[in-house]
Amino acid sequence: MNVDISRFDRCHVLVIGDLMIDEYLWGEVDRISPEAPVQVVSVLRDSTTLGGAGNVVNNLVALGARVTVVAVVGTGANADLLIKMFGELDVDTAGLVQDPTRPTTRKTRVIGGHQHVLRIDRETKQDISEAESRQLVQFVKDRLHSFDIILISDYGKGLLSETLVQQIIQVAKEAKKPVIVDPQGLNFKKYAQATAITPNKREASLAAGIEIGDDASLTAAGQKLLHEIPVQQVVMTCGKEGMVLFEDGKKPHWIGAKVRQVFDVSGAGDTVLAVLGLGLASGISFRLAASLANVAAGIVVGKVGTATVSREELQRAIEPSLDALSAKQKTLPDLIPIAQRLSAEGKTIVMTNGCFDLLHVGHIQLLSASKKMGDVLIVAIDDDESVRALKGQGRPIIAAQERVRIISALDCVDYVTLFSTKELESLIEAIRPNILTKGSNYTTETVMGRQMVERFGGRVALLPITEPVSSTKIIDQIKGSRSEGKKKR
Repeated sequence: MNVDISRFDRCHVLVIGDLMIDEYLWGEVDRISPEAPVQVVSVLRDSTTLGGAGNVVNNLVALGARVTVVAVVGTGANADLLIKMFGELDVDTAGLVQDPTRPTTRKTRVIGGHQHVLRIDRETKQDISEAESRQLVQFVKDRLHSFDIILISDYGKGLLSETLVQQIIQVAKEAKKPVIVDPQGLNFKKYAQATAITPNKREASLAAGIEIGDDASLTAAGQKLLHEIPVQQVVMTCGKEGMVLFEDGKKPHWIGAKVRQVFDVSGAGDTVLAVLGLGLASGISFRLAASLANVAAGIVVGKVGTATVSREELQRAIEPSLDALSAKQKTLPDLIPIAQRLSAEGKTIVMTNGCFDLLHVGHIQLLSASKKMGDVLIVAIDDDESVRALKGQGRPIIAAQERVRIISALDCVDYVTLFSTKELESLIEAIRPNILTKGSNYTTETVMGRQMVERFGGRVALLPITEPVSSTKIIDQIKGSRSEGKKKR
């Protein structure tokens, strides 16, 4: 697939839709309540992320786009948290209208072990006021010239009335700006004249009034939506079967999905909307943008909860010939959802950290023994500045990126990340390893990050190093050999 993802940086996307906070309570289930026949979840940690249209925004930002968001939210703690999270992503929130009579949607999901146990929704589906609707439309009119595309994410929470949607579409049409809609409900006619809609198979079936049971009925439903709404394109997502693109005057275009382990489908539609829109905004064809969105959706369904796809993940997926070793290198934002998924699967995460400047047998012993203690080994490597601070001038001998490639080449290592020494606690907090390993040349008390690991329920393991070797000794021996050589000359 020939796609230049670097062009995503030049795109400015307007997202209009129902914003919400997705809260996750992660825990363990080991008994049934004596009060009622329900599971008791012992909560170990919690996390929050942007949900609904906010997840569309999150996906766009992860891929490098500039984003402006338009919506109506409430006031109070949930609204403050939502705006704070947007601020951390450098998202333009000038289009947000705050209504003190309206709650900010918050969905709480309880995850017990491997299972999604319960979801609690705090929300309203009441329509926004006419005054708020006019305010949003005016904002879009005033700023439309600066956007490359408009994405509408409808979750049926009262924001996107037929009047508002039609006004937005007409304003965009006059300015020749594409509008892509992730639809909701039975009345798809409110999206008439949009560039495209992206329903899943169930949504398409209900909106078209056709039960989809085979390819023929699926085609009939897609064609009906295409012509009776009408829109220029219908992109119907079909889960593990991929997606189907319907265009006027053309046969349905089937886009097969790469077979992956599906862990959680929540948020996959948000990813499709974001990547399809960003692909079109960057100038690629509709069919190529749809194929790219299909690849991205295949990545996020392998993650826990509402998740995003990074540029690196997407690039590797569309160019599998890229250096296989680079697949192991992860940034901290990449590692967070990976660690969450692994924890939810009950996997034991082992982490170790160090300079790894001049790889030697002691390092090999440490890494091999570390992997045997769990299911996944994450190796954190000090960046060049940290190595200089720890080891002195002239170090490291081997630059950071080369050290990453060397460690990545070891079969016992699953993921590698670069970090600054001062960031170690933030790294541990994000990954929350079950076991932090170091060599036996340390004592438990001198291991940095020990207290944080233990606070999260993990432990420190000191692994025996039987070979009396170190990078510093090797370097000193090399220097000594060079000095002797010069004397003999």
